[in-house]
Amino acid sequence: MSIRVVIVDDHAVVRTGLRLLLDAQEDIETVGEAGSARDAVFEVRARKPDIVLMDVGLPDRSGIDVTPDVLHEAPEAKVLVLSMEDDPSYVRNAFAAGASGYVLKEAADSELVAALRQVAAGERYVHPTLGARLAAADVGATAHADADPLSEREREVLRLLALGHTNQEIAGMLFISVRTAETHRAHIMQKLRLNTRAELVRYALGHGLLEE
Repeated sequence: MSIRVVIVDDHAVVRTGLRLLLDAQEDIETVGEAGSARDAVFEVRARKPDIVLMDVGLPDRSGIDVTPDVLHEAPEAKVLVLSMEDDPSYVRNAFAAGASGYVLKEAADSELVAALRQVAAGERYVHPTLGARLAAADVGATAHADADPLSEREREVLRLLALGHTNQEIAGMLFISVRTAETHRAHIMQKLRLNTRAELVRYALGHGLLEE
């Protein structure tokens, strides 16, 4: 039986290339495409695929943010994230959202196909080099947790908040939902025990977050 795949990417030419690659495999079949997070939810609901090949940089919401919604529509499906981002924090966030694999867009065709089959078989997949960086980042994060309670993404949000950006602007700049940006802000204020934007700016200045 073929592995049924829905491709989610906002670039039609990328979707076409991925479809050609996947449909050339004897055991893989593309059953749907979507160019936005909203369309992805509808497509997955209608097609009930085995795998959702999910781009991160979608125009309305990030692929990571919409992953829980997609899995709600098709609980048996697996999400394989396809991203240009090689930052370990993206990998961590993808798995936290329910993804089963993370592949870089620069990966060879053979790696993407192998990752898709591995995820379809119920296993997780991260490129070995990226996995090693993720492990190293986790070790470093544990070692510095007391000195710096903020995650890498929270530091990004803190810096943008201190520079005067709104939650809506931050959401657009980081390809996350406004709700996620608001949640990050709440966590930052709670962890640092801050109450006002002025205190937040002072913290950012004191920790060199506003330096170029």
